[in-house]
Amino acid sequence: MKLFLKPGACSLSPHIVLEEAGLSYETEVVDLAKKVTASGADYLAINPKGYVPALLLDSGELLTEGPAIVQYLADLVPAKNLAPANGTLPRYQMQSWLTFIGTEIHKNFSPFFNPAATPDIKNAARANLERRLAYTNDQLAGRNYLLGEDFSVADAYLFTVVNWAKVIQLDLSAWPHLTAFLGRVGARPAVQAALKAEGLI
Repeated sequence: MKLFLKPGACSLSPHIVLEEAGLSYETEVVDLAKKVTASGADYLAINPKGYVPALLLDSGELLTEGPAIVQYLADLVPAKNLAPANGTLPRYQMQSWLTFIGTEIHKNFSPFFNPAATPDIKNAARANLERRLAYTNDQLAGRNYLLGEDFSVADAYLFTVVNWAKVIQLDLSAWPHLTAFLGRVGARPAVQAALKAEGLI
């Protein structure tokens, strides 16, 4: 398998999951501005969506969208317990978190990386982020991870996007359960391995 990524982008989430899963894989960095991979390939010919992550399977098929990729990877190694079993309520609860992270947290960071975004748009996004992160902080009270005591692929996604707070200078100190979560996830050996591989630490 090959994961197409941009260091520090949302593709870090499946990179972490690949490390957690212990699967054999390679990575290739994409220049998203030029739509060219590190090997010089036309990225749009690989993934017409033009963004990361994308996972090229050994079969030659391409899987896109982070929440789908991480669930696919988790299901390859059920013994690793990276996602609850399909068809169970905890699985749907995890999918609820993946959706919330994608639509309510990830997307509200987007204006800060868009040069065309006006100050008003950024201010509205920051207010939304503060509400969503406050909710997430409350949900993490008394638990180590989003689903309780077991790390899941949803935690990899949350860790990835909330770390963008540093880039936009959003102070997280008001949410101690969330900051403790970031430290806990960041200390995991698989997370350290992915961060080092992307040159982030």
